[in-house]
Amino acid sequence: MDKDNLYNNLIFTNLFYLEKLYKKFVLDKTSVNKSWRSFFQKNFMKNNSSIINKQHHHDIMYVILQCIKNFRTIGHYYANNNPLNFNKNKIHDVLKIENLTLNNNILNKKIFVNTKLGLKSIVEIYDIYKNIYCENYGIEYIGLPNNEKKWLQKKIEFTKKEFSYQEKKTFLEELIVAEYFEKFIGNKFPGTKRFSLEGCDVLIPILKEIIRYISQEQAKKINIILGMAHRGRLNVLVNIMGKKIQTIIDEFNNININTQQMDDVKYHLGYSTIAQINNKHIYLNLVCNPSHLECINPVIMGIARAQYDKICNHEIILPINIHGDAAITGQGIVQETLNMSQTNGYNINGTIHIIINNQIGFTNSNIKDLRSSHYCTDIAKMINAPIFHVNADNVEDVIFILRIAIDYRNKYHKDVFIDLISYRRYGHSEIDDPDITQPIMYNFIKKHSTIQKIYQNKLLLEKIVNKKFIENIYDKCKKIFEKKCISTNHTLNVIKDHNTHDKKSFIQKPIQILKKLLYTISTIPNNFHIHKRVKKIYLDRIAMSQEKIPLDWGTAENLAYANILFQGISCRLSGEDITRGTFAHRHTVLYDQTTGIPYIPLKYINKKQGIFNIYNSVLSEESVLGFEYGYSIQNNNSLNIWEAQFGDFANGAQIIIDQFISSGEKKWGYQSNLIILLPHGYEGQGPEHSSARIERYLQLCAENNMKICVPTLAGQMYYLLCQQVLQVKKKPLIIMTPKSLLRNNLTFTPLKNLTNLHFFKIIDEIQNIDINNIKRIIFCMGKIYYDLLEYRNIVKNNCTVLIRIEQLYPFPLEMIKQIINKYTNNKIIFWCQEEPKNQGAWMYIQYIFLNKLKKIIYYIGREESSSTATGYINIHKKQQQNILFKAFNI
Repeated sequence: MDKDNLYNNLIFTNLFYLEKLYKKFVLDKTSVNKSWRSFFQKNFMKNNSSIINKQHHHDIMYVILQCIKNFRTIGHYYANNNPLNFNKNKIHDVLKIENLTLNNNILNKKIFVNTKLGLKSIVEIYDIYKNIYCENYGIEYIGLPNNEKKWLQKKIEFTKKEFSYQEKKTFLEELIVAEYFEKFIGNKFPGTKRFSLEGCDVLIPILKEIIRYISQEQAKKINIILGMAHRGRLNVLVNIMGKKIQTIIDEFNNININTQQMDDVKYHLGYSTIAQINNKHIYLNLVCNPSHLECINPVIMGIARAQYDKICNHEIILPINIHGDAAITGQGIVQETLNMSQTNGYNINGTIHIIINNQIGFTNSNIKDLRSSHYCTDIAKMINAPIFHVNADNVEDVIFILRIAIDYRNKYHKDVFIDLISYRRYGHSEIDDPDITQPIMYNFIKKHSTIQKIYQNKLLLEKIVNKKFIENIYDKCKKIFEKKCISTNHTLNVIKDHNTHDKKSFIQKPIQILKKLLYTISTIPNNFHIHKRVKKIYLDRIAMSQEKIPLDWGTAENLAYANILFQGISCRLSGEDITRGTFAHRHTVLYDQTTGIPYIPLKYINKKQGIFNIYNSVLSEESVLGFEYGYSIQNNNSLNIWEAQFGDFANGAQIIIDQFISSGEKKWGYQSNLIILLPHGYEGQGPEHSSARIERYLQLCAENNMKICVPTLAGQMYYLLCQQVLQVKKKPLIIMTPKSLLRNNLTFTPLKNLTNLHFFKIIDEIQNIDINNIKRIIFCMGKIYYDLLEYRNIVKNNCTVLIRIEQLYPFPLEMIKQIINKYTNNKIIFWCQEEPKNQGAWMYIQYIFLNKLKKIIYYIGREESSSTATGYINIHKKQQQNILFKAFNI
C-alpha cells in the first residue's frame, strides 16, 4: 500500500487537518474551540526540539502508521494470552521497534498521531500499541465492515481499563466462590464425574458481569438464554442460576430425585430463574443439553427467536453460547448455525460466544490432531465476527473485553466471540489421569497458581484487600456450603413452565366459513403478475372454494393454516424450498413475474389473525431442525413445522431427532409440538429419494413421546395440522408426506368433509366387498395402498380387503382388534409395504401382532437390503410389480 492510501485508510491521522486548524489558531486563537486552544498552547507554542521537523514528518509518519497497522492486523498472534505459555510465537520482525527503519536518534522525538494521544515520542507510541494489541488479549477485527472496524478500533484503543475497588473485590469473591464450590464437591464426592471448571474459573465472574452489565440497559424485561456443554455446568447451576447445593448433593447421592420431571445425568440438566437487579427482572434460562456438545447451539437460537417473535417493546433477549475449543472446531453444526445467524428466518440479533479454551480435547492436546486452523475460533471469520483471545488468568482484562463485546453485539446485532485461553486442572472427568497422555502440560499445571491466588495476590499488593477480607470470604463460603444451600445477591424464583401463552380453543368451522377462508387465500390482487402455471393452481383453488372440485394436498394444507390463523394462532414453517414446496404443490408464497416481489395470501385473512411466517431455510438439516425444536419448546401454542426437502435427508439431523425430539420430554420435561414433514415413497428415484427411514422413528417411540402418521388423503393432512394446535400436552408429530400422491385424484377431499375435525387413525375397506367372500386382510400404509387398489381392480379380486393404518404411533390397538373381529378371526393377515423387509414398519407391526394381538401376520414387500432402494427404474418397476402380484396370489 502506498503512503497516500495508508494515510487515507487509517483513522485519527489527518495531519493536514491539524495543520489547517493550527494556522487558524495562529491567526486568531478564538477561531478554534477550547480543547484545541489548550492542545496547541501546550504542545506547539514553545520551542520544542524534541518535536520532529516538519520536512521529515511525512516519511516518519508513514513508518509509524504502518507499525500501528501491523499491531492491529497481526498483533494478536504475539499476545501474552496463554496462561500455560505453550506454543507462544516469537514476535514478528515487522513488530520489533528496531526494525522500524528509523534512525535511533529520533526514536525519542515526538510526533502527532491522533487527537487522543496528542504529541508522543515514537517509543511511547510503539509501547502504547504493543500494550493494546500484544498483552493479555489479542483481537481479530480487521476483516469487519469498515464502520464496525472503526467503532471497535476506537473502543479498544481509547477505552480506559478502569475498575473500582468494589468491582475488584466482587471479582475476587466470585472467583473464590467458584473455586470453593469445585473443591467442596470434589472432597465430598471424590472420584465422581463433575466436569470441573477449574482452570477457567473466570467464567463465573464473566456470567455475573453479563447480568450486571446488561441490567444497565433501558429495558423493562431482560431474557438471557444460556447454552453450554457439561464443563463447569454444575458450577454455573449453583453460582449463576441459584440451584440449591442440596439438590446437587441429592443428585450425586441419587436420592430425592423426581424422574417424572427430569431423568438425565446431573451435568446435562438446565434451570430457569428470575434475578432481580437494578429494579429489573432478568430471566435466566440455562437450557438442558446432551453430551453431543455443540448441538445446543441452534436450540438456544430457536428459543431466542421464539421470544423475539412475541416480545413487546423495551425487552432485551441475549443468547449466550459456551463452547469448548475442540468441539467448536470439530463439530459441523457450529458452521451450520453460524451460517443461519444473519438469515431472515433465523436471525436473533447476535449471540455472545464464549469458548472455554482449555487447549485439550479429552486426551488430545496436539493442535495438529485437533484442527487445521490456527485458532479454534477461525470458523467465526465466515460471518465477519470480531474475535477476542483473552488470557483467562487475568480477570480484569477478561471483564474489560467482555464489556466491549457486549457493546458491539448490542450496537450491531451480530455475533461476537470471546476465546478464554485457559487450561483444565484435572482430566476430562475427575476419574481420568491426564498425566498418561499430557505429562509435560500437567507437570506445568500442577505448579501453576490458580486464578484465585493470582488475583488475590494482585489485590493484596495493590492494598485493595487484606488477608482478613479474604478469610471472611472463605468463612462465608464454608457456612453457605455446610448449610447445603447457596446464597445469591439476586432474588431467585424457579420458572417451572417455559411457556406462558394462553390456551386457544379451536372451533370447528361450518362450510360457509371454510369457503370464505379458502376463497380469501386463493384471491390474488389485480395488479399482481402471477406465473401462468401458478395462476392455474390458484384458479383451481377458487373452484375448490366453490365446491366445484375436491381439495388437493396443497390446498388442504393451506386451508389448515388459514383456519388456524383465523383463530388468532400463529404459524411458523421452515425448510428447504418450503415456500413453493419441493414438488411444486404448496405455493404459499407467490412471486410477481415483473418485479419479483413476493406476496403471501395467508398474511391477509383479517386484522385479528395470527402471525404467519414461512422461511426457505439454509441447506442444512441438523441446525435448522435444532432451531425449530428450540422455537417449539419456547412457543408451543403456535403451529411449528419443519419440512425436509426429501425425507431421506432428515438423517442429517439424527442427533436432534434422537437427543431432543424423541427424548427431550423424558429427560428434561420439555414439551414440543413441532411437526416434521418427511416426503416418503418409492417411485424409482433411487436410494436417496425414496425413504424417510420410518423404521428409525418407530424405534424411538415409547411412553407416548410423539406421534407418527402416514396420511393418504388430503383431508387427513388437514385434520392432522389442525389437531396439532389442540393438544393440551404437547407432543412432536412426524408425518410421512406423499410425493406422487400430491396429484392423485383419489387422494383429494371434498370441502364439505372438512367441517368435522376428526383424523382417522385407520381407514377401513372403502369398497363394498361381501364379508363372506373375504380370504385375506392386507394392512398397509402410504402410497402402496393406491398401487394395491389399482392392481386389485385390474385383476378383479373381490376376496381381499385393504386396510390403511394412518397412525403408526401411538398404535391404534383397539381399532385394529375391531377390524380383525369384523372380518372374523380365520382370515389370513398380511402386512404389505414398499420398503425392504429390514426397513419400513414391518418389524414394528409384526411385534405388535404377535405379542399384543396374538395374531400371525405375513410379510409382503421387498427383500432385505443394505440400501433403501435401487437406483435403476426398470428394477424398481419389477420389484413393485412383484409386490403387487404376491399381495393377491400367495
